[in-house]
Amino acid sequence: MRPPSETPIGLLLSQTAKLLSRAFDDVLAEAGGSLPMWLILMSLMREGKLSHGELALRVGVQGPTLTHHLDAMADQDLVVRERRPDNRRIQVASLTPAGVAKFHQLRGAAAAHDRRLRSSFNEVELQQMRSLLTRLGVAFAAPSDQDHQEIER
Repeated sequence: MRPPSETPIGLLLSQTAKLLSRAFDDVLAEAGGSLPMWLILMSLMREGKLSHGELALRVGVQGPTLTHHLDAMADQDLVVRERRPDNRRIQVASLTPAGVAKFHQLRGAAAAHDRRLRSSFNEVELQQMRSLLTRLGVAFAAPSDQDHQEIER
């Protein structure tokens, strides 16, 4: 079997995603943050107070991982956690004034990174890319027919 004449699209997409992810991580780190911190700050800015369970779903992490990040952010006075008065078993997190300031700081870094990404494309190409990436996301969010066939065998 001959090697492909071009890099397979899945490999190219994976390599590019890793490169862009590392670049975004670097931008956030230079601004004093991280991707998990940014996702938590964004969620709390949008929603206000969130339970740990709700926040873990929005950020896409497991409970213990979220607790680790919230502990670090609480140590930096970025979030405050408190028990719900109606159900003491549920903790909710919210931003402190320092957390709001950190959100704005990281938002500036994220926006600059986004401008850098967008600068390589015109508006038509950006819309096309968004459409293609959305289609890929939908296609791979559900198991394919082939996956079902393999399971049934």
